Order: sequence, then C-alpha cells, then structure tokens
Amino acid sequence: MAFGLFKKSEKKKEENHNGPHYFDLRVKNIVQETRDAISIVFEQPATKKITYKSGQFLTLIVPMQGKDVRRAYSLCSSPFVDADLAVSVKRVDKGLMSNWLADHLKVGDTLKIMEPMGQFTTEFGKEKKRHLIMFAGGSGITPMLSLIKTALTQEPESIVSLIYCNRNVDSIIFKQELEKWETKHEGRLHLIHILDEAPMNWQGYSGLLNHDMLTKLFERIPSWGIEKSTYLMCGPEGMMKNVETLLHEHHIPADKVFKESFVSPTLNKEAKKEEPVGTEKKAREVTIRYDGQEYKIMVQPDRAILETALDAGIDLPYSCQSGLCTACRGKALSGKVKLDEEEGLSQSERAEGYVLTCVGHPLTDDVVIEIG
Repeated sequence: MAFGLFKKSEKKKEENHNGPHYFDLRVKNIVQETRDAISIVFEQPATKKITYKSGQFLTLIVPMQGKDVRRAYSLCSSPFVDADLAVSVKRVDKGLMSNWLADHLKVGDTLKIMEPMGQFTTEFGKEKKRHLIMFAGGSGITPMLSLIKTALTQEPESIVSLIYCNRNVDSIIFKQELEKWETKHEGRLHLIHILDEAPMNWQGYSGLLNHDMLTKLFERIPSWGIEKSTYLMCGPEGMMKNVETLLHEHHIPADKVFKESFVSPTLNKEAKKEEPVGTEKKAREVTIRYDGQEYKIMVQPDRAILETALDAGIDLPYSCQSGLCTACRGKALSGKVKLDEEEGLSQSERAEGYVLTCVGHPLTDDVVIEIG
C-alpha cells in the first residue's frame, strides 16, 4: 500500500529508539464478508491495548516456505467504536499470504503482527465540520470504513459521501454494515454504489467509473465548498487516475486530495527518471543507523538497501517491500539515494531527505541512513 498523506502524524523521534513493536495476537473471529474477502478480528493484548488511528494498517507476519512473509492490511475497525482490532483480506490470484489466511487461519490461532502504521489518517475533533468525499474500489473500502465510523461518531457536524465501485452485488464488502451506518446516521452518510455487472433490477449506476459517470456523480454529491471538503480515494490505479483527472478539472487543490494504493503503480519505463550524470552503477557501502546501532553494508547495483540489510541479518522494519506502505522509511543524512518508487512519500518528505529502503539504491559512496 502506498499512503497518500491525509494529515501527517509522525511519532516523536524519541519514541522510536527501540524500533517497531511486535505483538502476538489471538484471532477472536473470522468473518466471511464475501466469497473472496474475510475480516480477521484480533483480541487486544491483555496487558496494554494497542493504539492506532483510523486509516492505518497492520503488518501480518506468517512463517511460510522457510521464511517470514509480511503483508500489510488496512484496519477496518475504529479505535473509537470497536473494542478489538480488525483487518480485511481479499484473495489475490496467486497471492501467497491472502490465500493462506483464507484457507488456513482459524479462530484461536495466534499471529505475529507489527504495530499499526500508515499516514492515510487524520485527527478527529468534535468541533470540526467538514465533508469527506470518498472514492473506493473493491477492497479499497477497508480503510474507508474505519474512517467513516470514526467521522460519524466523533464529528457530529461532519458528513460523508462514499462512491463505492465493485464487480457485482455479491462482491460488495461490508454491504450490510455500510447500510446500517447509513440508516443510523441518516442524512450524514451518502452511499453511491457502482457495479460493473449490474442485475436487471439494479436502480443505481453501472459500468466503469469513467469521466462521464464521475461528472454525473458530482451533481449528486452535496456541495460544501472546497474549503470544507476533503477528497479521499483507495482502489485500482485506473479508477484513481480517473478521479484525479476530474478533480483537477474542477480545480480542487492538491492538498485537498489524498489517496492510498494497494498495488504498485504501473511504471512508464520511458518516463522513468534518468540517473544523475556521473553516478556509476557499482557496489556501494551504505551506513545504517537503527535502534542505537550502526551497520555498514555493501549494496550491489541490482539490489535494494533493505534487501541487502535483511540478508546481512539486520532486522530492519518493513512490510510491503514495494515502496508503498512506508514502514521502511528512513532519513538520508548524507549521500544520494535513487528510489524505484516515490509515491509513498510526500513532496515535503522527499525534500527533507526521507527515503524508502525497500526500493532505495545508493548513488554515491557516502550514504548514511537513519531509521526510527
């Protein structure tokens, strides 16, 4: 997942000296949401509850094929509404983790997880009055549900409009729960479903979320003005590009638009940035400062910094390994680092020198990265 910045909420540096925290959580319940999607409900630890923010994700760690496999899944639970932690997992074709969880996980099992992370979140307050306009596709509804539940309970003057795209009626994740929240908070949650394959009696929209449909949908969404509106999107890359194009045409400022991706965006090889002149492709030494220790590793030109560190036995934090979730983020104190994927970082983060070690490659011999 890549995390568009809703509102930055970084932990204070001194809280990170010991690195990320790991927990062994018991599976309290498994809910079959659709044929391909389940929700996994975890019991909170008995000693101290895990704190998190709506829109964040958990990293699940499962030993498979002789190694620990990690995958990040957004929380669908709300810290203000739900006593337990819950994530939703949708089967992915040939997906190692998603299929294992659906086929083998049972109530009572214990899973190792890394503490909640992610920046697709916001601070909620009783005094706020805003309109959250959400565009979700498929499993992209997961962080949206968490945000919806929190917004409706914590901001009595705010409203939410959700445009939710799915293949057919049976593939709508959280269909009944969303309808329950719409009924309970009548007039404050507006649900608009769009189906690729609509049944004969379907009264809503059908087809792809293209420019023409988006234009019509905008006429149905309550208008609170740009200053009081925030636009969020999470779903397939094509859907989000269409939404971004329309918002740009409506002159919606970039700082009002936030997105989260569950898959790496398609790279245009011709448009990829050229490496700076004078940077030779060769093995380079990288210094990593983490958890009070300093490590030096030799990174080969075809290897990422994180991959090299893990092979050297350095237990750095990470999750997606795709440059999306930012769990591996560090700050380059010196030297130059090339990133294969930058979407997970904001423009201000890049300007401050932050890098993602899972997609990072040293371009100079003086790279020093501080993590945590």
